[in-house]
Order: sequence, then C-alpha cells, then structure tokens
Amino acid sequence: MRVFQVQGARGVQLAASRPRALCFPASRLFVHCDRFPEEFSIIVTLRVLSVPAKRNEYVFTLMAEESPSVLVGLRYAPNKLHFLFWSQERAGGWQTRVTFPNVSLSDSQWHTLILAVSGQSFSLTVDCSVPKDVLVETPFPASLSVKRANFYLGNRRRRKGVFTGLLRQLVLLPGADATPRICTPMNFKVVTLSVPSVLQDLPAKPASNEVLRYPYETDTKVTLGSRPPCTTQEKAQFWFNASRRGLYLCNGSAWISMLEVKQRLDYVEEHQNLVTNSETMGVEVFTIPRVGLFAATANRYTPPGSAIYKWTDGKFVPYQNIPTYQAQSWKYFTIGKKIFLAVANFEQNDRGQELSVIYKWSRRKEKFVPYQRITTHSARDWEAFVIEGEAFLAVVNHREGNNHNIDSVIYRWNPRTGLFETNQTIPTSGAYDWEFFTIGPYSFLAVANTFNGTSTKIYSHIYIWLSGSFQLFQSILTFGAADWEVFRIGDRVFLAVANSHSYDSGMPAPSNFYAINSSIYELNVTAQMFVKFQDLLTYSALDWEFFSVGDDSFLVVANSFDGFTFSVNSIIYRYCCGRRARLGGCVVVPSRNSPAGSPARRQPLQMLVRVPKVER
Repeated sequence: MRVFQVQGARGVQLAASRPRALCFPASRLFVHCDRFPEEFSIIVTLRVLSVPAKRNEYVFTLMAEESPSVLVGLRYAPNKLHFLFWSQERAGGWQTRVTFPNVSLSDSQWHTLILAVSGQSFSLTVDCSVPKDVLVETPFPASLSVKRANFYLGNRRRRKGVFTGLLRQLVLLPGADATPRICTPMNFKVVTLSVPSVLQDLPAKPASNEVLRYPYETDTKVTLGSRPPCTTQEKAQFWFNASRRGLYLCNGSAWISMLEVKQRLDYVEEHQNLVTNSETMGVEVFTIPRVGLFAATANRYTPPGSAIYKWTDGKFVPYQNIPTYQAQSWKYFTIGKKIFLAVANFEQNDRGQELSVIYKWSRRKEKFVPYQRITTHSARDWEAFVIEGEAFLAVVNHREGNNHNIDSVIYRWNPRTGLFETNQTIPTSGAYDWEFFTIGPYSFLAVANTFNGTSTKIYSHIYIWLSGSFQLFQSILTFGAADWEVFRIGDRVFLAVANSHSYDSGMPAPSNFYAINSSIYELNVTAQMFVKFQDLLTYSALDWEFFSVGDDSFLVVANSFDGFTFSVNSIIYRYCCGRRARLGGCVVVPSRNSPAGSPARRQPLQMLVRVPKVER
C-alpha cells in the first residue's frame, strides 16, 4: 500500500496485485466472542476515483476461509452503495444485498460514510447530511459466526473489484447508530474516529468556505445555551439543549420535548479492580445524603473483617473496617433520619456467640458504630422494608448446626424502645435470600430455599401480607435457589430465581449438578399467581440483577461454577421487542480466574465494571 496526501488529509491506496495480503483474522477483533454484532455502525472515510460503469469496488469484506461467499461486505458502484451480508434463515443460506441508490462519491473529494445496521433497518449517512433509510424483509442475522473468517481490506480475496481510491479510516463500532458521535466537528468529510497514526496529519483544509447545507431551509429561531424562559412571548420558539442533544418547543408555559437523544447500553467495560480484605461474599452500594457514595464488602475472614469503601476521585477507596465473622451480606436502610447498615454473620464470634449486628451511622464521628446485636443462625441475608408506615427487618437463617430446616425471623421496629423486636417467624430450609416487593396495595416477601438436608429440589415460597402478618401466597419448585429478583417492564411484573445446583440423595446423580435452568416468572393478574415466562441456562447461578439504560431493560446473572471450573462467564440478557428476553449478541462479563475450590465471587480482587451510555 502507498500513502498519499490530498486536500490536507492522508489516505492509503491498496495494491491490487496481492489482495490476500491485505487481510487479517476476525479473531483479532472478536477476542471474547465469535459472533458478529447484531447491531453496529461502520464508519468509512474515503476518496473515490472515477469508477467505470458496471464496475464494483469493495471497501471491505468478511469471508470464511473455505467459502467464496461474503459474510459481510461493503462495495461501491457508480452512484450506488451496496451492503452485503450472509443470511442463514434458509437451508444453505443466501446472500442479501441492501442497496442505497443516488450515492455519488466520485467527485475527487473526501467523504465520511456512516452505515448503521439494526435488524431490518439500514441507514446510510454521507457527510452528516440527511440519512438514507432502507427497510428490508431479511434482517441482519442475530448470530452470525465469524469462526475461521478473515477481513479483507479493499477486496473480496481476488483482484477483480479491488478498491482503487484512497482509504483514510474504516471502523466497526458495535451497538447503536454512531452518527451522533461522528457529526460534531466542523469538517464532516474527514472526521476522525480511529485513524492510523501514519495517516494522522495536519487538520484538513477545505477547498473553500464550505457550509453544510441540508436540502431544506427554515427561518425558525432556535435558542442555544441554558434553559431559557418559556412564556407567551416565546411561544412557538425552539430551544436546543446541547448537553442532552434535545430539541424543545415552547407551548407558552413549558418546554415540550420534540426530539431527544435516547441512551442505550452497547457494552460494559472494566472500571476498577478493588482489592478486598479477603474472599468477598457480597457487596452493598449505597449513598449517604450530603456525605457520598459508599460500598460495603462482606468478607469471609476475621481478622481483618469487612470493609467499607467511599467513592473518591472516580474510584472506591478504603474508608472504614468493621469486625465481622464470615460475613455473607450487608443491608443499608433508613428509618426517619436514622441511617443503618446490617451485616449477616455466618459464624460465631470469639466468645462463641452467633450474632449479626446492626450498625448506625454517627454523624459526629462520620462512621458506622454498633447499634443492636441479634441472635441468628448462619445468617445469609437481611431484607429491610416498610409496610403501612412501619419498618421491618427480615433475616434469613441458613442452618443451625446440621439442621437446615429452621425458622427465619421478621423483626418490627419499635419506635418507643428504638430497637427491632421479633414480629413473626417463618419456616425455611437452608434459605439464602429474602426479596420484598409490592404490587398495587399488596406487599409480598419471597424466600429462596436451598437445601432441606437431603435435596435441593424443594419449594421456595412467596408470602403476602394480610391482617398484620405474612401468609403463604404461592410455592414454586426450585433447585438450590440462591436468589430472587423482582423487576418490572412497563406494567408487567416479573420474578426471577437463580437456581444454583441440582442434588437429591435419593436420586441418581445427574451428569452435571451445576448446569441448570434458572427461571423467570410473570405475574398473571387473572390467575392471581406467577406463571413461568422463560427458562435460561445458568451455571450455579448465585444472583440476578435487573437494570435499565434508556428504553432498554437488562437482566444480568452471576454464574459461579460449571462443574469443572470457577472461571465462567456471567451474562447480560436484554429484553427484546416486547417478546421473550434473549441474549443480544455476546454481551458478557467474564469472571476472574479462580483457584480450584473458591468461586469467582469470593476472590479478594473484585472487578467494578462501568456501563457506558451510548446515545442513539
């Protein structure tokens, strides 16, 4: 290849004599996942020479080693741009071509193209002008394998169709439409997103004082800057909020959103490695008003006990150390102006007492101090909640000695004594987790039962608050249930259970105790019960967490062991298109490598991941 500088910008011209030399394996890009993204953008900055009629030139292709078919490709013909992809919906598969007509690039000028792909929708933006949208019958495949495939630059593995122009940048960006990220600088034609160092030069100088012009014009006044007043004088005027990239219209009293960028999740990335005191069993993140953001880790060994970290300068730093005894979890809650943090201790203290402790935030000392000690039995979890203005605190007792069938306890706050007092006991079997939630005027409490002494195939129960106590509402068969997670999508209510393993002393051993379905249930209002919505294969799942970014809903599972290794992937699922939730692409959070006999979640090195918010 040769480097040329034209109009103040550098690009490479690819040699046509050895097209196979201009390739690299797809595994260099897709390190952790051998599937092409389901949603993505392709950004190309190029300078096209005059292309003869009936000639096609390939900007790039992705091809399997043993096949002449193009898996993914982009080619240019006179006044047309074609995007190619291989669909496997029918036996043997076939090539699909998406054509964008009236795309004229052969003017010896630099141009930046942004091709955004999402399902059946394909959008092409040239030099940040009005996008061309195409909707086709065949969607881009949701699971396109790139195993043993190679990327070819400027060709399709042969001399015919080699790109003869100059190429400045070629970027594959997984996720949402990249147009908002690109269309910000003044010179749109040579915008820089990922340009090789050899092509980085002085800023390109336009041939004239060019101004980006759309095919329509308007005299409407648009106000920029901070939020202006909206009165009858400003009625029918527009305001553009640059920070949120939103366009608003004044109706005479308030600004009405006309166009606003939505945020979505495309990937997660590692943010901080947090070295903890010892193996970490759980983490509780909370905010103390006017003090800051904190994270409490439940650590196994004493000494040194468990630690509380404070968010400082963009990361968590040690703040306070608290003596604990094989702590399993923390629970942060408030009662009025009082701030509490309860720890579930699994083992006895130095005096042989099995106590879990509630700590209270001291505003004078600016740290947590012991407030109340409660007798527990191998406590796993605390759950705090409020019903009809009264505060409750429920503890999960896992076992007493070798007896797993014991009572877990619900405590009620006594405002006169300022202490928690026993309100109700509920029989549980090796319980791991409480989950409190409300639906309309009704309050529910679900318990995850894990083991009854002989089997993990046992019922976990959902209780409803009636007449001053919790009463059985529904029983669901689970397999070593370790966690319940309730979440809502629109007006639908879901309940997910994390099944950890399948074991029954009276039954033949399965081929794998730990590769087992975890289930999601949905509330059927007519039947007044939760019904199964979906099964998802998990590997000794220990926890579910639900979150949303923009309009998208996600559910992440913490996998811990697949029967062979603790180094397993935990997966983020995205709820798709109003139908069943499914895995969108290969969005995974790899767990840390763990030595045999120690689950990944218990390592003294914890990984904090960041969720970038990509605008679309």
